[in-house]
Amino acid sequence: MTSVHMDQISWVEYQQRVEQGAVVFLPCGATEQHGPHLPLGTDALLSTALSADVAAQIGGIVAPALAYGYKSQPKCGGGQHFCGTTSLDGATLIALVQDAVREFARHGVKRLVLVLGHYENTWFVTEGIQLALRELGPGCELEVMRLEHWDFCREETLEDIFPDGFPGFALEHAAVIETSLMLHYLPHLVSLDKIPNDPPADFPPYDMYPTRTEWVPPSGVLSSALGSTAEKGARMADDIATGITAAVRHEFKLEA
Repeated sequence: MTSVHMDQISWVEYQQRVEQGAVVFLPCGATEQHGPHLPLGTDALLSTALSADVAAQIGGIVAPALAYGYKSQPKCGGGQHFCGTTSLDGATLIALVQDAVREFARHGVKRLVLVLGHYENTWFVTEGIQLALRELGPGCELEVMRLEHWDFCREETLEDIFPDGFPGFALEHAAVIETSLMLHYLPHLVSLDKIPNDPPADFPPYDMYPTRTEWVPPSGVLSSALGSTAEKGARMADDIATGITAAVRHEFKLEA
């Protein structure tokens, strides 16, 4: 069976599949600390893995991930003060997305899905998409979907996984959701014995610049990842892949 990954097939096969109308997925992640138990590439790794699950169901193609994202923010990523977190200025990310979208249009891609795995990317990716489409002009046939994968976790699933109350997606940085998904997809990259037992971060309803680094737990984990399992990850992965597949089929009018 041929690979769903663009960087694992020839240009000839890629062109054939694009001409046949394949949906292309562009994962958008970051290189950012995810505590002592998860790798720096978690955001790009998960958005790529989830994209591949969807692509396998609809005959799609997964492009190489954008592996650098907008600056980590304390309340949703721990902040910029952690060694290894390697971020882009907003203008750089906008330009990167704009160039990538324009190139996919040049290839003849008609359906493009940007799968975000890093919250801070959201509006810069949006701007890149909009500038690219403006540049391409009204005659361009490309349609673009942008989504954040965690939004497809079903409420019933979250209620079961968090019986004591869901802390919210922002505080779930490097916590149960991401750790469980990594245990499902890439367990060899997870160090369960290094999960910290810090209390959840307690942020005020405002931000300060320069950043108050003392607001962030020293581990970089914003709420506990204890209790993460591959089984929980599999359940959430199924929610997300099923939900994205349905959305893509609906918006791009694909046959089930």
